Amino acid sequence: MNILITGASSGIGKQLTCDYLAAGHTVYVCGRNAEKLDAFRSTLNLAEQERFRPLVFDVTVQAEVHQTLANLTDIDLAILNAGVCEYVDDVMNFDAALVERVFAANFFGVVYCCEALVKVLRAGSRIAIVDSMARLIPFTRAEAYGASKAAVHYFAGSLRSDLRPHGIAVTTISPGFVETPMTDANDFEMPMRISVTKASEAIQKGLQRGKPHIAFPRIFGLILAALHRLPYRWQIALSARMRNQ
Repeated sequence: MNILITGASSGIGKQLTCDYLAAGHTVYVCGRNAEKLDAFRSTLNLAEQERFRPLVFDVTVQAEVHQTLANLTDIDLAILNAGVCEYVDDVMNFDAALVERVFAANFFGVVYCCEALVKVLRAGSRIAIVDSMARLIPFTRAEAYGASKAAVHYFAGSLRSDLRPHGIAVTTISPGFVETPMTDANDFEMPMRISVTKASEAIQKGLQRGKPHIAFPRIFGLILAALHRLPYRWQIALSARMRNQ
């Protein structure tokens, strides 16, 4: 397969790139930093380097996205994984620019990529969009991050329905806590945190099966899904308890 992965220079995206290259696939490896992509490529064996196709662009810049993706007519699978996380530490003085930055990467980055990709993808291809289990509960300090992931999950669901008649499948991916540079910066407990290796395995297995939705780790997902079904006032109370810990 020819696979495109955004946010591929670190975390889940990097592990997916390594695993797909090792399995013999060609990967369009997308990131903002050419030096990081070059350093990544240098760690691979020669056969993998030949199938490593670096694409340097910023998903938040619509013109760059279109210029880069407009001619990629051979993509079988696009995994839109790029994202950022910023928390609201002082709600009485939070800056709307923080929310704009998070939505620019997590939501509009996906929108821009989809806008370009649907024009070139063939019937039988698939778009996989990474959101987060954080969208299920109104977590403290997560006004920007959680809202952006909820928005992209809804967007992907609607896109799935509208692309189905054209033969293009859409999969949503909802991770829990995964050991990445992004979660390394968190200053709170992260229950059931898993390795990027396990995350990559879960994503690959789900995509191979053609699943419309992939969530992992399974037990943590079931717990959050159960909490999501609680009365909303209970969810708010739970979030308040987390804030006060």
